[in-house]
Amino acid sequence: MARFYCTIPRLWRRLKHCINERILLIRITYMTLFYNSFTTWNTVLDTGMEPLFWFVDRFAKYLGPIFVVAVIILTSSVVLIVYIYLLPDIYTRSMAWVYFHLVFGHWLLVNIVFHYYMGVCTSPGHPPQSVPEIASICKKCIAPKPPRTHHCSVCRKCILKMDHHCPWLNNCVGHFNHRYFFLFMFYMWSGTIYVCITAYDLFKQEFFRNEELAYPAAVYPLHMAHKILGRPATHTTTEDTNNSTKMYEDYYGDIPNKWLHNCVIYEFLLCSGVIIALGALMMWHTRLISRGETSIEVHINGKERRRMNKLGLVFKNPHSFGALQNWKIFLGFKDARTFLWRVLLPSRHKPIGNGVTWKTSTYDLNNPQLLVL
Repeated sequence: MARFYCTIPRLWRRLKHCINERILLIRITYMTLFYNSFTTWNTVLDTGMEPLFWFVDRFAKYLGPIFVVAVIILTSSVVLIVYIYLLPDIYTRSMAWVYFHLVFGHWLLVNIVFHYYMGVCTSPGHPPQSVPEIASICKKCIAPKPPRTHHCSVCRKCILKMDHHCPWLNNCVGHFNHRYFFLFMFYMWSGTIYVCITAYDLFKQEFFRNEELAYPAAVYPLHMAHKILGRPATHTTTEDTNNSTKMYEDYYGDIPNKWLHNCVIYEFLLCSGVIIALGALMMWHTRLISRGETSIEVHINGKERRRMNKLGLVFKNPHSFGALQNWKIFLGFKDARTFLWRVLLPSRHKPIGNGVTWKTSTYDLNNPQLLVL
């Protein structure tokens, strides 16, 4: 009888242990579906962005031509307004300024059109059949990839020194058209600043008329907010409506003045928005070029830098030779003379290197024993 009582607790412990093991196994199996030792917040973010990536992969190639047409239409409208309204206004002030604007404005326009056309039509570069140096194997192309080469899911090809796929160019930004992309941004940004400065007086006249300004005209959103918030609420009557109609007619006058009013405001607001958006993008790429990185490599190098910091080591970007030398390599000039012909004027010169093999700041690929200091 005593033996029977001793067996019951033992069976209960074994049953409890077996149940706990099964629960632990189910829990571990469940957790492995969502987490492992390689999971980071970057992985979680990438997983959360998968729907957006899917949309971009499926529809970016259709949105690209629309974006290109939009760039052409918006740029053409700005140029037409300059010819029709701004230049005649400048002519009434000084003929010397007209000559200056014709030369400087057309220099900017030629550079904008040239670099945009070359950025759209120039192939970014693809790996050849025979690759002398293999960094990895592309899982999509099932082909060897040279260093700094990445696969574009929109173009469905591997791109040499890929930076990103630009919908505004309807093309990938890579080794052979990266310079065109950046110089297009620079000249477009400079052109919008030039247009805003040129149209400032006319915009101030058309937008504010004879109102007293609480803030400078350039920060017109602050003036509008001050005007709206500072205006007392009133009840609208029929007499007020008639007065508003009369003021509207006096304000615009005939149809040409109305077109002038709308075009000048449209041009100034459009160029102001481009200055902010394109300026932020250009500052980002300026930082990357100064560090000898692309938009993809900045994330790869960041992970490697954090990994090596944990080991007490210092990460060195092998493709960075210092800010000045990085810019010379990127723009493809050596001295002031080549800078004039290759940067300030439209130039179709090819970038330094073939995009397949890369000279690094640690060693020369042709002579691995030779350190480059």
